[in-house]
Amino acid sequence: MQKRHFLAALGATTLASAAPAAQDRPQRSGPTLLTVTGAIGHGNRGPLDKALDQMMVKQQLAFDKAHVFDFEALRALPAVTIRPTLEYDAKVHTLRGPLLGQVIEATGARLDNTLKLVLRAIDGYNVTLTLAQARRYRFIIATHLDGQPMPLGGLGPLWAVFDADRHADVMARPLAERYAQCPWGLYHLEVQATQAVG
Repeated sequence: MQKRHFLAALGATTLASAAPAAQDRPQRSGPTLLTVTGAIGHGNRGPLDKALDQMMVKQQLAFDKAHVFDFEALRALPAVTIRPTLEYDAKVHTLRGPLLGQVIEATGARLDNTLKLVLRAIDGYNVTLTLAQARRYRFIIATHLDGQPMPLGGLGPLWAVFDADRHADVMARPLAERYAQCPWGLYHLEVQATQAVG
């Protein structure tokens, strides 16, 4: 048993020395689910790779740095649970995940209510919110639906969503229109700082 630990450590050391560029990559236990770009801190990955970031290239994204989250990084943030009535079956469901504002904060962005957030889904659907709106409606990045991780091909693996049932202005709309600002299949978020006038 000790020999296996030693050999595994030796192998890891050899691989690390053979590929020093790997040190620049974020330590993840799984694939990236959310890429946040724009007015963030230092980031934990480099620029858009025009050869390998094909979906982002096709959706005409560009960035010189990003902060990426895998499933475990999102789960490590404090989770919030909401129970909205969903438009797809008109039933109440339980959704859980970190607040959108906390995800933005984790990127090192300077939190200002005037920040614009462009939320983009895998099919290219996108919406723009201010950080103030995200906070007012308590948007979450849902990772779980009814206690289960959300699958790709359904509403997941990530869904930017809020509890529409708790806001009178939203409840005044038909159910089919309440979630227009809530892209499911979320994979990219751009943080835009507003320009000072003057």
